[in-house]
Amino acid sequence: MDPVNDRMSSKDKFIVKYRQQYYDISHFLHKHPGGINTLKGLNQGDMTARFMKAPPHSDAAMYLMQEYKINDQDVDTNGRGKTNVKRRHVAENDGVELLEQPSDQKEDRNNNQLDESMEHLVDWSKAMLPQIANITEHYDEWAHKPVDRPLRLFGPWYLEMCTKTPWWVVPLFWIPVIIQCGWQDFYTSWNDANQVGILKNYNETNRIKLPLSFQLTVLCACFIFGILLWTFVEYTLHRWVFHVKLTKNSGPWICTFHFLIHGLHHKVPFDSMRLVFPPLPGAVLASIIYLPLSFFLFNPRVVLSGALLGYLCYDMMHYYLHYGNPSTKHMVHMKRYHFQHHFSHQDLGYGISSPLWDVIFKTRIHLRKLRYQLRWS
Repeated sequence: MDPVNDRMSSKDKFIVKYRQQYYDISHFLHKHPGGINTLKGLNQGDMTARFMKAPPHSDAAMYLMQEYKINDQDVDTNGRGKTNVKRRHVAENDGVELLEQPSDQKEDRNNNQLDESMEHLVDWSKAMLPQIANITEHYDEWAHKPVDRPLRLFGPWYLEMCTKTPWWVVPLFWIPVIIQCGWQDFYTSWNDANQVGILKNYNETNRIKLPLSFQLTVLCACFIFGILLWTFVEYTLHRWVFHVKLTKNSGPWICTFHFLIHGLHHKVPFDSMRLVFPPLPGAVLASIIYLPLSFFLFNPRVVLSGALLGYLCYDMMHYYLHYGNPSTKHMVHMKRYHFQHHFSHQDLGYGISSPLWDVIFKTRIHLRKLRYQLRWS
């Protein structure tokens, strides 16, 4: 437990009452996707009436709410938290908006009760990955019920360390790679207009020297195509690999692999050290995808450079959507869009950096209009 939070006084806590239960939401207050202003005036008060008037909350949101429950004896009768109030589960990161559930579900389906916990299926004090094989029958449901607590993936510290990546490591690793991939073709074009990849054979055969501006335009088009190609790869991986349909009969190896690549993100969506993809396995994946494409793409290195830039923007945007405080209309929309995917529509909204392919493949999430501007700080 964070010693600073352990010494937190009652005046620093944000305690609310819902029906007959108390919750300390101070650890997710500033990351509530509905905005911190949604919770204005609720501190030390009963939120039941406002909660019931709000859009119906999803199963995942109600399940998450259990993470912040505190014991009645740790709260004064007037609703004020004592100095020694403790959360039932301590987490390192902040939490998330209790989001609306799909419109085809009844309004009060979950507003009257909290989902029964499934966390007895695993031991949170031990490495999680080896335990997945023991819960395959319930894995898909369990993995999509979020919690706000620390998760240890591997037992050995050296393996566990490899699964955690600070956000700044990603641009530090990939920006030089992106520059190196695209630089050679642009540099060659600048120095010798007859050596541009897509037109090289044509020039040698017909002895026609094309304008440098035209050849640079072709390279820029290849670069932009690479960015667009990444958005399709992002959608494809997210929809058909990361969200592959699992059943009670799915084997332990499939469930374990799924948890490793994406399931853990839906289980602990607030783990700031696992929101970006580690560079080394990312490089392996990029090589696997690039190799077959390089045989029929024009200027494959320039296309790869554009695709990697698209990936870098995606990873940084993904982190920002979880922990940032967007103010522009587009970014506010994308933050709400992504959290709807996490907590309400896990079979929709696969685009993170762009909703383009969600529109094309009809998996778009339609967000309700807001009556006020959301704020996260």
